[in-house]
Amino acid sequence: MFAAFLSRLSRQKPRPSITLNSNRHPLSTTTSSSSYSSLYTKYSFVPPASLNPHNSIKPQTRTSLQHQPNHKKPSKPPYRPPSSLDRSGQEPVHSNLPFDFRFSYTESSPNVRPIGLREPKYSPFGPGRLDRSWTGVCAPVTDLKEWSSEKEEDLEEKRKILRERVQGEPLTNAERKALVERYQRHRTKKQINLGRNGLTHNMLNDIHNHWQHDEAVRIKCMGVPTLDMKNVCMQLEDKTFGKIIYRHGGQLVLYRGRNYHPKKRPVIPLMLWKPQEPVYPRLIKTTIDGLNIEETKKMRKRGLSVPALTKLAKNGYYGSLVPMVRDAFLTEEFVRIDCKGLQKSDYKKIGCKLRDMVPCILVTFGKEQIVIWRGKDYTPTHDGYFLTERESFSDPEDDLASRACGNKTGDDSQTENNFDSGDSDDELASNHMHPA
Repeated sequence: MFAAFLSRLSRQKPRPSITLNSNRHPLSTTTSSSSYSSLYTKYSFVPPASLNPHNSIKPQTRTSLQHQPNHKKPSKPPYRPPSSLDRSGQEPVHSNLPFDFRFSYTESSPNVRPIGLREPKYSPFGPGRLDRSWTGVCAPVTDLKEWSSEKEEDLEEKRKILRERVQGEPLTNAERKALVERYQRHRTKKQINLGRNGLTHNMLNDIHNHWQHDEAVRIKCMGVPTLDMKNVCMQLEDKTFGKIIYRHGGQLVLYRGRNYHPKKRPVIPLMLWKPQEPVYPRLIKTTIDGLNIEETKKMRKRGLSVPALTKLAKNGYYGSLVPMVRDAFLTEEFVRIDCKGLQKSDYKKIGCKLRDMVPCILVTFGKEQIVIWRGKDYTPTHDGYFLTERESFSDPEDDLASRACGNKTGDDSQTENNFDSGDSDDELASNHMHPA
């Protein structure tokens, strides 16, 4: 019987076995690991390499990466913006200009000494950029320990010699009128604006940049500096070695000179920031000289109640303000000037200039007003030179010579009364319509 049972088992078909092959699903029924499912024949499915461990890409080791050639471009260094403060390996700039460097040459006076500084003595030219030391107010051309009145006279003489060397022979009336006509508003739009800070140090560089391509430059003065146009014109000629050939109100034309060479322009180091203004004595004191506190308060109330002499416009022309105040003091004891719309620092500077130029006593700056008092023993001042609204720069001797030459040749077209600039009426009309 046992033999019959064995023969029966041998004739039976083997049952499918459950295998735990890593290549197949754990519950898949296959006869062997090499046989495939019928799904491969019915569907065109190709398993990705990540699901087939036999054909998967082996991870590259560090040694294999080192032997492979690197075709990538080398990474660029991170961008570093240029810094004007980085002066490594460079020497300080030396300038031969024979005057002290200040932020503003018209709005600061070397005769007035401050009582303190608002910041440490950091040079606005940058650390190590200039071979002059910064005192908190200016960069002197000579050491303060070696300063003397003789050196000051030598510097003034040196400036005079440089100006004469650059200017050369003076312009004739015909040449001057031709230059003035060329740089009027209807001919060119190039101009330099001189605002509340006055003639600044960096503005000198702007003027020389204009002189590289043009013989003259138009300058428009506005605001506080126009109160003393005489000082503005003097500082422009003194610091640039140029010559003012035209002035009408706050508009100037500055001529560079016959012998000016653009490639031989002076070295002008630039200020990188505006320095803090030093501390000066107070303009308005608690009590006016000769009066007590109660009388001072009554005077301020009385000054604010008087009619305003004029109202100052923002960025206007104030060249006629000092003569107006002097004329008003002939009949009035107080003068009030309306400054609504102006910055506080602007009308404080105006009051300080009026105090020195009229002269007068400052009473108050309250309610955006300037109130000034003529004083107890007031005597009208007749000295002082103030520029008129329009100044003539013509040379009468040159006019006489041109007239005499014109009478000999019979040509009077170049006289003072009738000047021909070389342009016809049609060309002038076209220039008015389409300025160059």
